[in-house]
Amino acid sequence: MHSAQLRRAFLDFFAARDHVVRPSASLIPVDPTLLLTNAGMVPFKPYFLGEEPAPFDRAVSVQKCVRTIDIDIIGTTARHLSFFEMMGNFSFGDYFKSDAIAYAHEFVTEVLGLEEDGLWYTVHETDEEARAIWLDQERIAPERVQFGGKDNFWQMGVPGPCGPSSEIFYDRGEQYGEGGGPIGGDEDRYVEIWNLVFMQNIQDAPYHVIGDLPAKNIDTGMGLERTAMVLQGAESGFEVDTLRAMIDRGSRFTGVAYGADPMSDVSLRIIGDHGRTVTMLIADGVRPSNTGRGYVLRRVMRRAVRHAWQLGGSGLIMPDLVETCVTVMKDGYPELVEKQDLIAEIVEREEARFRQTLASGHTLLASELESLDEGSALPGEVAFKLHDTFGFPIELTQEVAAEAGVVVDEAGFEAAMAEQRERAKAAFKGGVEAETGQMYLRLQDEIGPTEFVGYVAEAAHATVLAVLREGEQVDEAESGQQIEVFLDVTPFYAESGGQVGDTGTITTESGVIAVHDTQHALQGFHGHRGRVVDGTVRVGQPAELQIDSLRREHIRKSHTGTHILHWALRDVVGDHAHQAGSLVEAGRLRFDFSHFAGLTSEEKGAIERLTNEKIIANAAVSTEETTMEEAKQRGALAFFGDKYGDRVRVVEIGGFSTELCGGTHTPSAGQVGPVLLTSESSIGSNVRRVEALTGEAAYEQIVAMRDALQTSAAALRTGPFDVPARLESLLETNRQLEERLEQMTAKSRGEQSGELAAGAEQLGDHRYVVASAGDVPPDALRQLALAVRERLGNGVVVLGSAPAGKGALIGVVTKDLVERGLSAAELITPAARQLGGGGSRDPELAQAGGPHGEHLQTALDTARSAVEAALAGV
Repeated sequence: MHSAQLRRAFLDFFAARDHVVRPSASLIPVDPTLLLTNAGMVPFKPYFLGEEPAPFDRAVSVQKCVRTIDIDIIGTTARHLSFFEMMGNFSFGDYFKSDAIAYAHEFVTEVLGLEEDGLWYTVHETDEEARAIWLDQERIAPERVQFGGKDNFWQMGVPGPCGPSSEIFYDRGEQYGEGGGPIGGDEDRYVEIWNLVFMQNIQDAPYHVIGDLPAKNIDTGMGLERTAMVLQGAESGFEVDTLRAMIDRGSRFTGVAYGADPMSDVSLRIIGDHGRTVTMLIADGVRPSNTGRGYVLRRVMRRAVRHAWQLGGSGLIMPDLVETCVTVMKDGYPELVEKQDLIAEIVEREEARFRQTLASGHTLLASELESLDEGSALPGEVAFKLHDTFGFPIELTQEVAAEAGVVVDEAGFEAAMAEQRERAKAAFKGGVEAETGQMYLRLQDEIGPTEFVGYVAEAAHATVLAVLREGEQVDEAESGQQIEVFLDVTPFYAESGGQVGDTGTITTESGVIAVHDTQHALQGFHGHRGRVVDGTVRVGQPAELQIDSLRREHIRKSHTGTHILHWALRDVVGDHAHQAGSLVEAGRLRFDFSHFAGLTSEEKGAIERLTNEKIIANAAVSTEETTMEEAKQRGALAFFGDKYGDRVRVVEIGGFSTELCGGTHTPSAGQVGPVLLTSESSIGSNVRRVEALTGEAAYEQIVAMRDALQTSAAALRTGPFDVPARLESLLETNRQLEERLEQMTAKSRGEQSGELAAGAEQLGDHRYVVASAGDVPPDALRQLALAVRERLGNGVVVLGSAPAGKGALIGVVTKDLVERGLSAAELITPAARQLGGGGSRDPELAQAGGPHGEHLQTALDTARSAVEAALAGV
């Protein structure tokens, strides 16, 4: 029975017994106490704990799970996997022990067809009721039902529901170890395939029962891979159909056969297991990072890549593993097919980055390990260097060291990390106090928050309440000094939600400040950053504030344009395109969004057209302050970068765009002016970026492009609208000329190959050519060498050239000589050193080169000696 058949059989069996079939929940759990979904009951935990009423009495699921607590032993045992599927049936105050046991026994024996003489059962040492059900109801022989201890008692380690459990084991035979049953027998022989939890008690401390639950529940877990291992007669969980396909892909990639060497087998198991885990995690929305579940993903991926690298695999393995995983898992999780390209893109980028430092970091680590005296620990400073310079997590260093029988000085590593943190703090401009925000908090406590009047005014009267210079609070500042000023009232917008801060002037009776930026020192606490350009500014002075109104107007155009563009983008590519960042400046905008592929030219055209259509329609732009609940009911989208409280500001444009936004906007859409998309690119895994010009900047760009087009048209002696056709015609003419040139070159190369072949030398029964081809480029040199070999029929050809001062060598050997031990790579490698470089390792056709083309003749002489020596020994 294949894994897909087993998955379907389990669901169908319980669906026929009135269980609601629930799809697998995400590997990213709702439960905030868990990093990843690690058990089949996790999605049902609120029902078992009584936090929510269960919407059904009984359910069945096959749940994706990831567990990495035992990651260090994965690959070394028959059962431990980082990703696994847990089949389970659940009762919420409905049926209990009798039915749960009956269902399990029927499924195992009648659906799966497992023979009774291979099955064993365990119950908790206090659960005579469950034992009686196995003996009397299911007619199991008494010696086949054993009492167990804590392994047969389920609890979550905290006060709450708990209860005994009954396990089903399968005996794989005496070749796997000692007999006698699962209690006391060898665990490799007796494989647990199902655990039936009877949730009947309540505890106030782990394993301390204080009473019975009013409603009794059933929670079961049947490991799909373990059950498949039994059904398929596999040696381990790694040999079942799904995982064996992953291992075989790793084997083909590395060129290492599975089953040939125990150490290599461990690496191949890790590659296969981790490749599946990585695919499933990314499919559920986990992204590589240095924290949380993203770190789990990154660590698992890097372990797989490192083991593939150790086995000699070159290139990128993760995209191959993703492809195989999608193929073998798509029956149960069809969404993998849709997400395959996205997953492949993420793993390709992550693996490429890691491989850049893997070889050099591994070389350093290997050197350090070899230099250690017996019994010594790897210094913490080395582990820190690997972490800081090469991106090796401490766990990876510990893992490699452990394989060499060496421990890592963790205390030394932590000390080096602490020193780095202190250096980072000391380097922070403004000091540790400013870094933590304590200074701003203290200052805000003294003078209070800033009243922002910038939605309705561009100038205001205010009082200078505080001045900071170089992170220190001062009473006054003089001309030329850079300062940060805090006032009671301000029309200056502080950077937020992607909109840049306002600039302008602050004027007192004794001085003028040119404000070049406005930031939230704390939320609602505006810091006006600038330079005193005239006189002196003192705390307590009244001030006249004036923002740069023209700049604000251009920024408002860009911000309103961003909202309209956001709507158009979601309309074209779909509602999954969530905002992931933005920058709103005078005359331009940048918008980041989640999307799995680059925009096509048609999509970009549609987005730009829809945006400008809405602008031309000139709908009114309205703003309103309301409750968060009301905003949600109106379908308002949260704008990235803003912070929201109970009261929120809603910006609505023409009924089609509703956003939560604290930014400034034009009164109507038409005032935005044209929006011109200028670029679209990827800025990370599954995150795209579009940039655009707005208003006058967009118009000026359009005019500039028109002028450039007219200039091009004049140069091409045609009209502006005929430029594409004229260019196409010129390109076609150019293509035809290139074809004619290539034909002439090929003819010349044919003549040259004939001349070179005619000058072949003879050594014994074999002919060879070692000669210079002038300044022929490497690709043409390769074709020329193959043509000479074709004319020789039997022998060796080594040709060299020196285009643009760089040396190039091509060596080709006929197949009959390769079979007799000659290698083109070995023949030209010594010669390549004369050129200051190296080459490929193909025995039939090798290519080499180096920067010293002036030494070409010396290199050819070296190659000639190597060829003659090799032919003499054939």
